[in-house]
Amino acid sequence: MDDIIDIPDIDDLDIPEEEPDKAPMAEGSISASDPSTRHKLHCFNWLEDIPGGYADSDMVEVQFKNTRKGFYRNSTNIPLEIGDLVAVEASPGHDIGTVTLTGALVNLQMRKANIKPGTEIKRIFRKAKPADIEKYEEARARETDTMIRSRKIAESLGLNMKIGDVEYQGDGNKAIFYYIADERVDFRQLIKVLAETFKVRIEMKQIGARQEAGRIGGIGPCGRPLCCSSWMSNFVSVATSAARFQDISLNPQKLAGQCAKLKCCLNFEVETYIESVKHLPPRDIRLETADNTYFYFKADIFKREITYSTDKSIAANLVTITAARAFEIIELNKQGEKPLTLLPEGAEKAPEKKAFGDILGDDDLTRFDKKKKKKRSGQNRSDNNKPRDARPKDRPKEKPQERREKTAADQKQPRAEGDAPQQPRNKKRNRPKGPRPDKGPGSPKPEN
Repeated sequence: MDDIIDIPDIDDLDIPEEEPDKAPMAEGSISASDPSTRHKLHCFNWLEDIPGGYADSDMVEVQFKNTRKGFYRNSTNIPLEIGDLVAVEASPGHDIGTVTLTGALVNLQMRKANIKPGTEIKRIFRKAKPADIEKYEEARARETDTMIRSRKIAESLGLNMKIGDVEYQGDGNKAIFYYIADERVDFRQLIKVLAETFKVRIEMKQIGARQEAGRIGGIGPCGRPLCCSSWMSNFVSVATSAARFQDISLNPQKLAGQCAKLKCCLNFEVETYIESVKHLPPRDIRLETADNTYFYFKADIFKREITYSTDKSIAANLVTITAARAFEIIELNKQGEKPLTLLPEGAEKAPEKKAFGDILGDDDLTRFDKKKKKKRSGQNRSDNNKPRDARPKDRPKEKPQERREKTAADQKQPRAEGDAPQQPRNKKRNRPKGPRPDKGPGSPKPEN
């Protein structure tokens, strides 16, 4: 038993009085904590429409806040339907819950919940009256305020625990505190303080991180509501071996859920993977060929293909073959034979994929650059030397044939007196071959 710390009196604790939120809800709106809005542990009554399969039974399944359910006996044969609010026996007083299942299927659910035949079963008192529902709503309105104040009390007492939720009984005489703790906590003094503060009977229930995530709810990485808050009732331990069987990267950020534990969905398909791996060659078997020894590298369970490498530690000379071909080579190695290659005869090796490829393909990175404009030749070149305002704007474009004819006509026109002889454009002058007299070796320098 842990040592009990010397705790101050309740009057010495600094616990502020907080008023609960009493904002009126809109007409027709439903509270998030309403058990009728949470489809947790919902069971479809598949025996209802089967002739002769729906036998009368006095057992009724009743659901309370969030995940809490119970089985009660309808000893007075009250006509009940799914969705009715009923007052059931509790200790002490009574509780208010919603009928979720009736008929012979309740007996099967009790067997699934491992309820033994000799267990004492409480009974249903009546359908909930307006006075019962009003008192129940008043008790539920105090749950948030009670949870906040109880957390401060536990912190003042120095207890290493977290109170995740509070649930009041239908008559308001009892409150259930759901808490999370990594180690054993002595909360005997906490119970005394809570009882004196809230004037109700206190019951403490320890839950795990998965149960808390189920009670809070949320959206998973798959985009759907969390399985623990929608339909899961039994939480099975999840190991990292489930990720290894499915060849999932052991990344804690990817494998952990909102509860900071391994995701429950890792167990959903692991059995299928384990069964499929049995039809593949073992990983520790080597394949011997005439030129190399191949080691297991990876496998594609869906295609039933295995990739082998010539190096045990790194990927080298990878070859992918089918499981049938691998079993065939294993049998040949047992007989002392070594095939020439891992691939069957007539099969060509698939081209190896580059680790890093060009995502743009053959496109050039400069395809978006602006292209330089070509210089205009002929008469248009003379316009570039003119001022911008002096250039002709509405001059029609000339075709190449017309431009050549116009140039030839200008050359044939007679030259006026006093005009300098016109030199042909873009033609080199006729010069004698050989070095220039003033530029050759041994030529005299010009005098100043």
